[in-house]
Amino acid sequence: MKQNIQDILNRQIQLEASSSQTYLAMAVWAENKGYTGTTDFLYAHADEERMHMLKLIKFLNERGGEAVIPALNAPKSDYKDLHEVFSTLLEHELHVTDSINEIVYICLQEKDYTTHNFMQWYVSEQLEEEALARTVLDKLKLIGDDKGGLYLFDNDMKTIQAESQIQIQ
Repeated sequence: MKQNIQDILNRQIQLEASSSQTYLAMAVWAENKGYTGTTDFLYAHADEERMHMLKLIKFLNERGGEAVIPALNAPKSDYKDLHEVFSTLLEHELHVTDSINEIVYICLQEKDYTTHNFMQWYVSEQLEEEALARTVLDKLKLIGDDKGGLYLFDNDMKTIQAESQIQIQ
């Protein structure tokens, strides 16, 4: 495996680990605010991001590269409201998509078709991640500041979390 491919995959490992920590911090915030459905959704999302990281680690090591477990900065842990949580989540997912697209581009330039093929799973996954974040934000926009609507939204997040788990498996 070429060094530059190994390096960009290690950067993606760090980004996936950071994603997991970010969503974990969001889950803690939601739990402390009493949003149980959102908490469950975000804890599950943090686990999913960790699995994305592990998948990269295993692939890199199996290809003869060397995965590096990164040090991470503490994620943001305080949010104004659920809209800010999910806006931040969408922005983060867009950043992850850009990073994955860059890896795919470099793999094509380097004619590393094995890694390119492996990364196609991540390309598809990001489409789902972005669509889910946008759907959640659309629901929050419809609700506005309505407390009853927020209660129903939070309950709905349990269903969304369960549905997204089914799609992953």
